[in-house]
Amino acid sequence: MIRDMANRYKITLTQDEREQLTKITRKGKPTAKKFVHARILLLCDAGGHGDPWKVAEVASALGVTQRTIEHIKRRFVEEGIEAAIQRRPETRPRPRKFDGAFEARLTKLACSKAPEGRARWTLGLLADKLVELKIVGSVSEMTVQRALKKTNCVLT
Repeated sequence: MIRDMANRYKITLTQDEREQLTKITRKGKPTAKKFVHARILLLCDAGGHGDPWKVAEVASALGVTQRTIEHIKRRFVEEGIEAAIQRRPETRPRPRKFDGAFEARLTKLACSKAPEGRARWTLGLLADKLVELKIVGSVSEMTVQRALKKTNCVLT
């Protein structure tokens, strides 16, 4: 499928666009994604600045997939340079899986006496206990860690 898409979007940068992208890649401290997206556009440029690289060559050189390159090229052609180099904002809000009541019960549990034979609670022990007490169906240690960090609770 990539072979069909490879020549669908041809990148031809103006001198101003080349200068803008070159500035991003050489000056300042852009985010890694912005830097890579700018390099993709520069390397795929089919204007009068040398031969454009093949999609597979760009993918190999920059450590991205060919599909990513095609998406960047499509966004450039359809939406412009800013849309191609900027990360898209999240379009849908992510629902919270755990509310304040969960965090309150977790904090209460973390502040309680540690289990028999243990000096203190660990993230794994807290996650297992939350499931055992049927407070939640399942929970990862990282979710426990983030909830405790948010409430400034330290497991010592």
